Amino acid sequence: MTIDKLSRRSLLGATAGLSALTLAACGTSGPGGAGGGGGDGATYWALSGEPNEKIYGDAVDAFNEGDQGSVEVTFFQNDAYKQKIRTAIGAGEAPTIIYGWGGGGLRTYAEESQVLDVTSWLEENADYKNRFVESVWDAATVDDKIYALPQGATQPIILFHNKKVLGDIGAEAPETWEDLLGVVEKAKSAGIAPISLAGQSRWTSMMWLEYLLDRVGGPEVFARIAAGDKEAWLDDAVVAMGEKVHELLEVQAFADGFESMAADSNTDQALLWTDQAALMLHGGWTFGSMKASGGEFVSGGNLGFSPFPTIDGGKGELKNLVGNPCNYLSLSSAAEDEALEVAKAFLKDGAMSDQVASDLIAAGSVPVITGQDDALAASEDAEYLQWVYSSIQDAPAFTQSWDQALQPTDAETLLVNTEQLFLGSITPEQFAENMSTGKGA
Repeated sequence: MTIDKLSRRSLLGATAGLSALTLAACGTSGPGGAGGGGGDGATYWALSGEPNEKIYGDAVDAFNEGDQGSVEVTFFQNDAYKQKIRTAIGAGEAPTIIYGWGGGGLRTYAEESQVLDVTSWLEENADYKNRFVESVWDAATVDDKIYALPQGATQPIILFHNKKVLGDIGAEAPETWEDLLGVVEKAKSAGIAPISLAGQSRWTSMMWLEYLLDRVGGPEVFARIAAGDKEAWLDDAVVAMGEKVHELLEVQAFADGFESMAADSNTDQALLWTDQAALMLHGGWTFGSMKASGGEFVSGGNLGFSPFPTIDGGKGELKNLVGNPCNYLSLSSAAEDEALEVAKAFLKDGAMSDQVASDLIAAGSVPVITGQDDALAASEDAEYLQWVYSSIQDAPAFTQSWDQALQPTDAETLLVNTEQLFLGSITPEQFAENMSTGKGA
C-alpha cells in the first residue's frame, strides 16, 4: 500500500511503541522495506511534528507527481525514531533515505559502511552542493568524505522568553548569570514557573549543559571531548557546569514536575505561550511549532529571544552558539540500486527545493541554502529570522549538540548522567567522573 497525501502522516505519531507490524501492513518487508523500498520506489523516514512534517510531506508529494519514481515517507516522534533507526540500520532494514543529525552517529554508520559515501556524487552535482551554506558540511563529513546531505533549517539553541511575563514581574531577558537568577527569583515570587523544561526527554536538559560548559570554559573543552579525549570530562569547567545546574535546582528554577515532562508533547512550549513560564531554553525549531500552535503568542509579538547569558569569570563569549547546523539525509548502503536512483533524484530536486526553502521561511525557520536574504527580510517573522541569521554569521563558535557530536554509546551515557544530574541524584564531581570512565549513573 502506497502512503498517499491522506495517509502518509505520522504512522507512529501518537504511539511511540508501535511495532514494525504497522509498516509491514503497508506492503513493506519489515521496518525499512528490506533496506529501502521495492520496485522503483524509495523509502524515507523523518520526524513528525508541525510545521516540518507538512513541509517535508508536501515535498514528497510534489516529487511523486513527476516521472522520477516515488518516495514513501513515514514520520516518527523524535525519541521513538532515534531508537528505531539504530535498530533498523543494524538489522540491514533501514529506509533508503535516513534522517539524522550528522556528527558522531553518522561517523558510526560510516565506519560500519551502513551509509553511502556521496563525495563523488556531490562533485558531479556541484551546482546542488553549492546551494548550501558552507558551514553545514562539517557535521556531514567523516575522514574527509561526505556521508550526508543537508536538510531543513539551521537550529541553534535559543533562550526564549515570554515578554508579557517578564514585563509583569519587572524583569528583562537575562544577559548574565546574575540576571538569570534575578528572573528566577521574581518569577517565583509571582507564582510563575521561572524556566520551562521537558526534563523527561533528557536531551532538553543537556542543552543547559552545552551552554553552561561553553560559558564557563569556552568551546575548547567540549572540542577536546568530541575529539575523543575522555580526560577532558575531568576539566574544572565540567564540574563548574554541574555546580550551576545544582544552583538552579536549589532555587527551584525549573517548572514543577519538569522531570516527568516530555518534549514530544510540547508541554514545555505550552507553558511559555500560556504565560505560565518566563523562560525556555530550546532549539530554534520550536519557533515554528509555537507559531503554529500558540495562538497569537508569536504573531502578537509576545515571544522574545536572546543569547544564553554569560558567566562571570567564564571564557565563553555571549555570541557563541550551540545546537545543530541543520538536519541531514543519508543513503542506506543496504538499499537496492533502483531505490537509490529515486532517492538521489529526490535529494537533488525535491528535498530542499526552492518551495521547501520558501515553506521553511514561512514557518519561521532559516533554511541552510544561500541567497535567502531578501526572502528573510520579507517574511512576517523577519525580526526573528534575521536575528538567527546574523547570530549564526557572527558566532565565534557554533558547537554541535553533544548527543549528535558524540558516538551513540557515549551519547547514551551522557543522557543517563544528565538525567541523574538534573534529578540531583549525582554530584557534579560524579557526573565528570562517570563521563570520563563511560559509566552510566
